[in-house]
Amino acid sequence: MDHELETTLADLEEIASGERELRAVRHPLGFLCLPLLREGRRGICVHLFDVAHRADPDASPMHAHSWELRSRVLYGRVANLPVATSVVRDGEEGATHRVFEVCSGSDGVDEIRPTSLLVRSEPGPAHVSSGGETYTVAAGEFHATALDGVEPAATLVHGLSIPGQVDLSLGPIDGRPRRTTRRLCDSVQTVRSVHTVLRRIDAEQRA
Repeated sequence: MDHELETTLADLEEIASGERELRAVRHPLGFLCLPLLREGRRGICVHLFDVAHRADPDASPMHAHSWELRSRVLYGRVANLPVATSVVRDGEEGATHRVFEVCSGSDGVDEIRPTSLLVRSEPGPAHVSSGGETYTVAAGEFHATALDGVEPAATLVHGLSIPGQVDLSLGPIDGRPRRTTRRLCDSVQTVRSVHTVLRRIDAEQRA
C-alpha cells in the first residue's frame, strides 16, 4: 500500500472512530464530498458517487474548475467526459451554451451568474477510470464526471487553486441567474458513509 493511500485511510479511520469531527457535504452535482484538507491553495477531498445521490436539477454537469484536479479512483468506475468549447462571436450562429460564473459562498450557497460569453460545445468520448487509476483535469477545462454503471465509486481528489481562474459552468443560452446549495450531512450519516468507504477500499485492496 502506498503512502498516499495509507494517509487517506488514516484520515478516514479518525472520522469513523469519532476522533476527528467532520461532516460530509452533499454536492449539487450528485455526490458526497469529504473535505479532508484545506490549506492555502491546496485541497484534498474524497468524493463518493452512488446512484442514490441525486444531482440538483438546476446544476449543470458541464463545468470548469478554478483549480487543477488530480483524481485517483479508490474503488468502482468513474467516467470523466471532456467537453471542448469554442467561442461564438456576436452575429455568429451555432451557439449551444452560455458560460456561467459560479461564485461559492462560505455558507454553502453557489451563485450561478450568466456571462456574455456564448460557446459551441462538443463533448468528447468519456474516459473511464477504475480502482487504482488516476486522471487529471486542468484548471479552466470543461468536463463532466459521472458513475460508469450502477456500482458505487469513490475518488481521492487533490486540488491546487490557480490565481486568476474562476469556476465556470455551461448552461442554457437564455439561462437566468440561479442558486444551488451544498448541504451538510449529519454526523451519523457521515460516519456511516465513511465506514462504507473503508469496507470497500479494504475489499479493493484484497481483490
